[in-house]
Amino acid sequence: MMQSPYRWLAVSLAVMGLAACSGEQEELQAWMDQQRHEVQPSVQPLSPPQKFNPQTYAGAEGVEPFSSQKLTGALKQEARQPNSAVSAELSRRKEPLEAFPLDSVTMVGSVNRKGVPFALLKVDSLLYQVKVGEYLGQNYGKIMKISETELTLREIVQDAAGEWIERPTTLQLQESGR
Repeated sequence: MMQSPYRWLAVSLAVMGLAACSGEQEELQAWMDQQRHEVQPSVQPLSPPQKFNPQTYAGAEGVEPFSSQKLTGALKQEARQPNSAVSAELSRRKEPLEAFPLDSVTMVGSVNRKGVPFALLKVDSLLYQVKVGEYLGQNYGKIMKISETELTLREIVQDAAGEWIERPTTLQLQESGR
């Protein structure tokens, strides 16, 4: 019986709390109704879709852009130009060490025979002797100088504009610990 006054007190507090919330709800509802009437959406109407007109592909009869035929034609055209740095390189016979990229070649030593310096190069676990004037690497690299610790090359490469330019490159002597 003692709990019934407490129960009535709890119920009356809940009813009073709900009554207080209803006033805020009415105010919020009035504000939302006012905003709905004041704000007018501005939606642009969609344009109707355009009719698709298919076109025939005219490039199928042309030369493929990455074909070896097109590359060969470009190299021949480059070779015909008298001021081209690569024209003399295209007409000569390739040497065996030109088949390997320069980063797979390491200099492991140098020797002098009868006053002529030779560099000892290691490629795919094989040892090669090269001298000044021979070619090395895939960029028409001509050996210009050999010292005890390095080999100097002149490579012919294309710059960003597509022009052939000469670029000096060196191979350093690699220590046996590497």
